[in-house]
Amino acid sequence: MTAGWIEQNNSLYRKFEFANFLEAFGFMTKVAQIAEEQDHHPDWSNSWNVVEINLCSHDKGRTVTARDHRLAESINSMLKESAS
Repeated sequence: MTAGWIEQNNSLYRKFEFANFLEAFGFMTKVAQIAEEQDHHPDWSNSWNVVEINLCSHDKGRTVTARDHRLAESINSMLKESAS
């Protein structure tokens, strides 16, 4: 399992909380760039400082695949780099 993510309802799920809306939106922008590079796009929502992401492979019957874990790991890596 990818650290910080849980598998539920045929997707990988993680909730992220930030100091404010601008930080949350900046995070979403970085994730969007990673997702575009991997050609694998998340289902997500944003409410002020909270971003919730669900990852599943729509083309594989909305199930969790290696592509989902790869994107989750890339998001985790981006967060670690940003924190450094």
